[in-house]
Amino acid sequence: MDSIWTKTARLPRFAPLKNDLQTDVLIIGGGIAGLLCAYLLAEAGVDYALVEAKRICSGVTKDTTAKVTSQHGLIYHKLIREFGPQKAALYYRANQEALERYRELCRGIDCGFEEQDAFVYSTRSRGKILRELAALKQLKCPADFQPALPLPFPIAGALVFRRQAQLHPLRFAAAIARGLHIYEETKVQELMPGRATTGGGNITANKIIIATHFPILNKHGGYFLKLYQHRSYVLALKGAPVPGGMIIDEDKKGLSFRSWGEQLLLGGGSHRTGKRGGGWRELEAFARQHYPSAQITARWATQDCMTLDGVPYIGRYARSTPDLYVAAGFNKWGMTSAMAAALALTRMVQGKATPYASLFDPARTMLRPQLLANAAESTAGLLTPTVPRCPHLGCALKYNPAERSWDCPCHGSRFGEDGSLLDNPATDDKGM
Repeated sequence: MDSIWTKTARLPRFAPLKNDLQTDVLIIGGGIAGLLCAYLLAEAGVDYALVEAKRICSGVTKDTTAKVTSQHGLIYHKLIREFGPQKAALYYRANQEALERYRELCRGIDCGFEEQDAFVYSTRSRGKILRELAALKQLKCPADFQPALPLPFPIAGALVFRRQAQLHPLRFAAAIARGLHIYEETKVQELMPGRATTGGGNITANKIIIATHFPILNKHGGYFLKLYQHRSYVLALKGAPVPGGMIIDEDKKGLSFRSWGEQLLLGGGSHRTGKRGGGWRELEAFARQHYPSAQITARWATQDCMTLDGVPYIGRYARSTPDLYVAAGFNKWGMTSAMAAALALTRMVQGKATPYASLFDPARTMLRPQLLANAAESTAGLLTPTVPRCPHLGCALKYNPAERSWDCPCHGSRFGEDGSLLDNPATDDKGM
């Protein structure tokens, strides 16, 4: 179940830490967010080090669909309602700046960077599309209405952001990682203020950034309540019509479409981790019906951290941790949000102001409807009298027959049938 990216890229290797280390900024996590933080700090001349428990990009980064866009579904109407127009405009600006930085960096990188229009459609409600378009006009964000799209089913309407982008995430990551101060196979075993303990040595640092997809420190920040995880699935199809642009359904359980060369990347089958969903079965049925002559060349699944309000957590880990920072909760827009996080965090750790601090503040209110749903799932998982159980906080694991894994519906940890850890927030294997 390797993604098309892992089949077509080679990442550089880095040695594990073997001695004690002192640095100004320690980055924990070698996915795209951590790598971008390291790259930008190196560019700024800041002393840093990055540690990764396994290999760089071995987590969710290798499974992204790698769309770089400020079009994140029908989010801007919601942002205006929840945060007001000023912060909604800041969200757009942060993601546009991320897009522009990718555009700038990719001029010198062979990573298949392509400008593409980004479309979001609704199969049932033109009103939702028009409402979002009105919100974008209020924010002076350029977007256009599309009555139809080249899809094998009718839609009620769509809107489009022009000149967004897609790329090959691992080729990009390989290019920026070369020459960085990285230690692979270096797992953080204990984290204290200004200090991290690993199997290869102790690291002291003035500032620490946790970029581990789901934050690994439970005793601060309440992330086990503020985040849940969502799985989605992808088929690479050869011989299917390739869309002009990147296309997604506004419905969380809908389909997504993008191209890679002559192949169609069809996404969907989504569900909360540990719950039932359509998975590859749903995508295969769609492909048989609409692209009967297409050949499946790759299939994979990915996992996304979802926040309570649809905005990432980027900034100080908690109010009580002045020198500890976090980047998490990218809500299925990991490539763009990772760059937005890196641009903000590299300023913060240097003591510089960023206009996005209050927007992304991890300590903002938790009083959102999703909090009750997360609490209910956690309670149910804790009270379910079954084994095996997740070593993170003790919830009952559910078997996922499609991926032959044991998944936690509380917080999204996943384990292989042999008990090996697949996805955090758990940090250790689970004996079966």
